[in-house]
Parts: sequence; structure tokens; C-alpha cells
Amino acid sequence: MGVFNTVVLSSRERRRDLGMLKSIGMTPRQVTVMLVVSMAGLGLIGGILGLPLGVAAYQVVIPLTESSAHLALPDRMLHVWHPETMALLALAGVAIAALGAVIPARTAARQTIARVLHTE
Repeated sequence: MGVFNTVVLSSRERRRDLGMLKSIGMTPRQVTVMLVVSMAGLGLIGGILGLPLGVAAYQVVIPLTESSAHLALPDRMLHVWHPETMALLALAGVAIAALGAVIPARTAARQTIARVLHTE
């Protein structure tokens, strides 16, 4: 939902720019691709920044939880981060961002030039 909201707001803020691009020959498919790729880039940046922060939080929270609750967790519950899993999580962020961007991007691409420029 966050990606969906971001794309809707981004397309509304760039409504005039999109209208100008369409008036000089940009096709609706190109508008859709432009918006989806921009959101996929944000998803990639979010994954690259979020994964290390999540791992760091995990490294801090789990030992605190163990010591405060007087628990001894087995190693299989402590060593859960593997490079393959991290790569899949980063790619999942990109895929979620791209899929969440498709519907608002298509809606923005379908608007006519006159309607876009008239609302300015």
C-alpha cells in the first residue's frame, strides 16, 4: 500500500510533466514504464538500506530479549541470515515496488493531454 500511495502521489505531482511528455510524443506505455521503473529503483534503494538496518536491529534485539527473559535460544534460531536469503529479500522489494506501481502508472498514462493540462 505504501508503494501504491507513493506512485499515486508521484503521478499527481508530476501531472503537468507527464502531460508535456505526452504532448511531445511519449506513449502511454512509455509513461507506465517510466513510473514503474522509478518505483522499482526506490524499492531497490529501500532493500539495500533496509536489509542491513534490519539485520543490525536483529543483532541488538535478540541478545537483549535472551538476557531479559533468561532464555537460551538454539543456534538455528540465531543464525538466520544467509547471503541467498538477503539477495532474495532485496529482489522481493524491487518486485513488490514494481507490481504496486503498475495500476497507478497505467491510470496516469491513460489520461488525455487536454485533461492533464486542464487540471493545472
